[in-house]
Amino acid sequence: MKLNERSLAFYATCDSPADNAGFLYKRGERHTAYHRRWFVLKGNMLFYFEERESREPVGVIVLEGCTVELCDSAEEFTFAIRFGGAKSRTYVLAAESQAAMESWVKSLSRASFDYMRLVVRELEKQLEEMRWGTAGGCGGCRESPNSWKPKPLGLERSPERLPALPAVLPKENGCAVWNNAPGVDRPPDISGCGGHDNEGNPRPPPLPPRRRVSNSEAGNVGVAAAESPSTFCRLHERYGWEVARLQQNWLERQRGPRP
Repeated sequence: MKLNERSLAFYATCDSPADNAGFLYKRGERHTAYHRRWFVLKGNMLFYFEERESREPVGVIVLEGCTVELCDSAEEFTFAIRFGGAKSRTYVLAAESQAAMESWVKSLSRASFDYMRLVVRELEKQLEEMRWGTAGGCGGCRESPNSWKPKPLGLERSPERLPALPAVLPKENGCAVWNNAPGVDRPPDISGCGGHDNEGNPRPPPLPPRRRVSNSEAGNVGVAAAESPSTFCRLHERYGWEVARLQQNWLERQRGPRP
């Protein structure tokens, strides 16, 4: 695996939150002596520094394909990070207390993507069981998740129960009346007459009663009637004769008295 040293150094020292951090004793690969190092766990990468204030890590351990387990050693509170393979290295670490050791073992065991994948699968399984458990409690029975099929939305009615619409819908005042279709529930008839004639066809509704016109509306109606074409022609003819008579009188005065 090729890793960019600058990117790793920046990631190790940036302000992103760490999953765990603290001092641990790390046993050397060649020498069995333990060295105190500052460890920082971010994601699936375990960085270790010489000091807490160091700007660059001394090394990094990628926590993939490994197991974290306790081990017997002369030092107290020791645990090991083991990788699969004959030539893989085993990292032996020691904590300063029992609580610190348990905290590190727990956080390191949960750092790999394999563990996160298992957690996501388990959560998905529990969520699916909760959904089907709720559905089974409502319906009284519980089906297996594999046999689930999407149900159509809307009212579940068989085609045989659906009412057949007529070829030509009856109309009232130029608008189709859907509730006149046979088989559809209609409100009770309070008009005093039957809803259908002798041939079984729906009767049209009775005409609404005439509304009395108020004085203001009557005035508006009179104005509208006065503005009709016939009334306008009569007014034009009347005033036209008057204008012609006045013009004739004016011409006679201009000519003067006859001799």
